[in-house]
Amino acid sequence: MDDSARQWTNVAVGAVFFVVLGCGGAENPTIERLEIVDAAAGLPTSTRVGCVDTNPLKSAYFGDLHVHTTLSSDAYNFDVRARPDDAYRYAFGEPIVLPPNDEYGVGTREVQIDRPLDFAAVTDHAEFLGEMKLCLDPDSAASKTEFCEAVANGTGREPALVKMIVSPLAARDAATCGSDGVDCWEAAASGWQEIQRAAETWNDSTEACQRTAFIAYEYSSFRLGSNLHRNVIFRTSEVPNRPISFIEVSREWDLWKLLKEGCIDSGTSCDVLAIPHNSNISNGRMFAVDYPGAYSVDAQRERAELRAALEPIVEVMQHKGDSECRPTIPGVIAPLDELCVFEKFENGSFRATTGSEPNDVGECYAGPLADWVPHMGPNCISKLSYTRYALTEGLKEEARLGVNPFKFGLMASTDTHNATPGAVEEKSYPGHLGKSDAAATTRTSSDTDLAGNTNNNPGGLIGVWSEENSRDALFEAMRRREVFGTSGPRIQPRFFGGFDLSPDACDDPEAVAIAYRDGVPMGGDLVGPAPVGAKPVFLAMANRDPGTAENPGSLLERIQVIKGWVDAEGQSHQAVFDVAGFSNGGGALVNLETCEPRGPGYHRLCGTFTDAGFDPDQRAVYYARVVENKSCRYSKWQCLELPEDERPAACGSSSVPKVIRERAWTSPIWYTP
Repeated sequence: MDDSARQWTNVAVGAVFFVVLGCGGAENPTIERLEIVDAAAGLPTSTRVGCVDTNPLKSAYFGDLHVHTTLSSDAYNFDVRARPDDAYRYAFGEPIVLPPNDEYGVGTREVQIDRPLDFAAVTDHAEFLGEMKLCLDPDSAASKTEFCEAVANGTGREPALVKMIVSPLAARDAATCGSDGVDCWEAAASGWQEIQRAAETWNDSTEACQRTAFIAYEYSSFRLGSNLHRNVIFRTSEVPNRPISFIEVSREWDLWKLLKEGCIDSGTSCDVLAIPHNSNISNGRMFAVDYPGAYSVDAQRERAELRAALEPIVEVMQHKGDSECRPTIPGVIAPLDELCVFEKFENGSFRATTGSEPNDVGECYAGPLADWVPHMGPNCISKLSYTRYALTEGLKEEARLGVNPFKFGLMASTDTHNATPGAVEEKSYPGHLGKSDAAATTRTSSDTDLAGNTNNNPGGLIGVWSEENSRDALFEAMRRREVFGTSGPRIQPRFFGGFDLSPDACDDPEAVAIAYRDGVPMGGDLVGPAPVGAKPVFLAMANRDPGTAENPGSLLERIQVIKGWVDAEGQSHQAVFDVAGFSNGGGALVNLETCEPRGPGYHRLCGTFTDAGFDPDQRAVYYARVVENKSCRYSKWQCLELPEDERPAACGSSSVPKVIRERAWTSPIWYTP
């Protein structure tokens, strides 16, 4: 069979696939408009004017905006019983308990974050909030249904629940939710109210501004096997009365439209943004540019504008891997980037779902009706699965449509299913999947039949440059994209660009103030025409994570600037420039017998980059990547702590990385002629 025939066969298989999965369910309630409610109603409030701790040059605040609790079916089925209130308790410094559970269903592992976060959001799945409420209520008639029995004992994860986020014709179980699905739709309000109340309770609305909690949920589209999930984050206590799920709204652009019309344009204080995640397992669909159903240029422009408005930031890292880049990728002219081998979760998925090594996996089909091709797990390679290449693809779309749909900043989070936001410290990492990776022998195993194996990692954190730690200030920073992501450490990177910045800016003690005055920060725009003969100068700075007395942070190795551009023929280009630190790693090593680091490194780095290849008539995008010295990966730390006779074979396997180079990614700066 030739490639063309194979592609069209996939489309036909997809048509049969979704029709079969969509049969036999209830009709779903139609969401025509959102009703806004005030989650703070009935709770004590303050009349805070501002925060005591305010910095006009902005401070770095760290948080986690991707967190699941027992209200998510895929946490409950791993025996996690921690609720939204417990998640915030953990985030802000108090201990909670995790599985394995005792005979009373209470966790037996006590865990506590190494350093409290500044902000967090619980993002339980919108899809099954109602089903979980009904199925776990012994007094509910629904709890006796076959569907609920499967959910309650864990067998519902496949296929009862999975098919509901895979099929484009997904429908709720009629026996459980009623013939019109309303029973589950209404029951979802209870879980949503619990999420709201927990956020309102933990959000510090006094002048102290010690902690910020956002109301949020996850929209979990896994349409036809491609990850298209979004975390939906609200700015204030005025939010819709129910979260929007894939089961009611199966297209992300319909989600954006509802959020804009029903929240942002509602005439209330409701405000919202959506954060895509795990583009690395989206089979090229997260950043696809085929605009299904939008056939005219005007319709495509309208959709691109909606996306740009609702999705100003993207999650580049979490426990299911790094979504920045691959060492090489078809369709992009770029030198080998060895740092792109970092935490490639999808490589293990390729082996598990296709039986192939990553280099043998074919490119994702991108022809007619590509949106209807089924993918069982990530099973193909596409540049449109990675943020670096999507940023450059956005330049092409801007030239074509007049708007850039992929004008996003970069952030990171954990996607913990243990209600443990910010549990990223490598040495003490407790897992993120309840009973499934409660044991270190599982976390250090490469057995793909075990959830939470070495294909996973602790995940990352979002950093925000903000005047203060409040909902308004943090949300505004996210909207203007003055954010960064880290792979876990609390590295503090800054990135500025401008035509008037000095190449000697690092020598000035007032460099940050001058950079704000004469340039733009990460997330900003350099708008042409450029001054005649001028080339943009970029200022990149970073402070290391100091860590704790028990676990000091690593030294920094280097700062790099990554540039993306499109040539006159429409070909995408990428280049990586070392601008500060050691370009060859500096010779820093790790003693693999003790995990003790050795060799030189930096507490602070600063460098400037002048783009010698700058073309004033060519769109371009730039961002910075800060790299730490090598350190032991969590799996190596925990292998060393296990008795030798209990260590899985992966502890001695050359295919499992022993060391990592932790990092931070800044949001980009764009140049538009």
